[in-house]
Amino acid sequence: MIDVFLSYAHEDAAWVRRLAGGLRRRGLTVFFDEWDVLPGDVVVHRTDAAISDTACAVVVISPASATSPRALEEYAALATAGATRNLRFIPVLIGDTALPPFAANRVWRDFRNVDEQEYEGRVEELLAVILGETTPEAPGGPGTPLREENLAAALPSPPRPLTSPDQHAFVLCYAAADAAYGLALADQLRTAGLPVWSAADLRPGDSQFWTIRSQLASAAAVVVLMSPHSQDSDDITSMILEGMLHQRPFFPVLLEGQRNYHLAHTWYVDARDGRLLGPAELDLLRDLDTGRPDASSPVFPAPLARPAVGTVRVPPAASLERLSTYLRDGEFAHADLQTTAVVLEAADRLDEGWVGARHVRTIPSSVLAGIDAVWADHSHGRQGFRAQAALAPVRRARHADFLALSVACGWRGSAETAVPRRYREFTDLAGPGPRGGFYPTLRNPQNELFLDWYDQWTATVLAVQLHPWNGRNSR
Repeated sequence: MIDVFLSYAHEDAAWVRRLAGGLRRRGLTVFFDEWDVLPGDVVVHRTDAAISDTACAVVVISPASATSPRALEEYAALATAGATRNLRFIPVLIGDTALPPFAANRVWRDFRNVDEQEYEGRVEELLAVILGETTPEAPGGPGTPLREENLAAALPSPPRPLTSPDQHAFVLCYAAADAAYGLALADQLRTAGLPVWSAADLRPGDSQFWTIRSQLASAAAVVVLMSPHSQDSDDITSMILEGMLHQRPFFPVLLEGQRNYHLAHTWYVDARDGRLLGPAELDLLRDLDTGRPDASSPVFPAPLARPAVGTVRVPPAASLERLSTYLRDGEFAHADLQTTAVVLEAADRLDEGWVGARHVRTIPSSVLAGIDAVWADHSHGRQGFRAQAALAPVRRARHADFLALSVACGWRGSAETAVPRRYREFTDLAGPGPRGGFYPTLRNPQNELFLDWYDQWTATVLAVQLHPWNGRNSR
């Protein structure tokens, strides 16, 4: 078994030769073609056999590798192995060039402009990762800091089952600017005996997209540090929506500014004075730690009294741009949750999590028309409020009208069958691709802890369908 396969362009051979020697001196079995392809070997066969026999690959990214046919072929083969058999794929950057999309979706390491001491430290870090040792680090530590732009996938990934991590942890979400508090909070929770995971625990070669999603899907709770930095972060917003998709409990901590508009309906800790959690708040997390991710209903913190803090207002144009991004990337459930948030914010009902007819009348027609246009543009007119109205016009705020609409949109099999109780099961009805009429649904999984969630959802859908912007849906 080969410990590590080194992939590189011929022009970078001198640099890679030194790395190969350093790893071998540290006891690793290294495949470096200068040493391991012997006279008489068929190079492609020897290389294929080595790739099949290796557990880890270090792919050297440089300006030369971007144009080297051999390096590009190896890159493609290793990328496939990384996706199909969990080969650890570690990009190493040594030149001034952009990371390819697949490499950018892996935690990579930067060997550019390092002095001798830094170089040896980063080789030691690679050794630990290849050997499967845990090497947590704070931003600014050895290797490439885990900057915010490295936390999410550069491109959408194809669907695949999420693998549950060995331990269900409290997933800590924070923007790079809030890292000092985030690391201190992580230390506090670990000292209290609570399992914690954050993007700082990603190791070189980890698939950021799937590792983060797997952690969020089974989180004991999602701890979000709320600040202007996290509100503006597409990565943090995506993590919040992923937690909502799986109906995980949320435990927001307000560091600065106002509440995140996706979490306005959730109890939170006010830490604007810089304090860490108190004994009562740690006890709440301990209670959450006893819940199982596959339980029939999630466990949320008790609704304690909250300080009077406003909610961030996001311009409709920015919200619609984020919605368009989710749809472009095929993230239909995230787009659905984003749509609900835009409607609630426009009606000033984020705290309540649903709207009725009198609330919807305050929403500018341009907001609903904008939402509808984004969905229609990304689905060739098959999705959006107007597409749903064409399937089953809503003439009055009656449950019978909602039943007809929900059947026509595919939200339930028939008027006699129930809608799936859990939001994740509900969105699975849409299938692997867009289904005409299914989205947007305006369901709010944060409300579904409460007994009247169905009535609130019904009222929200009917109110939006009856808004005057679309001719009251009475054709």
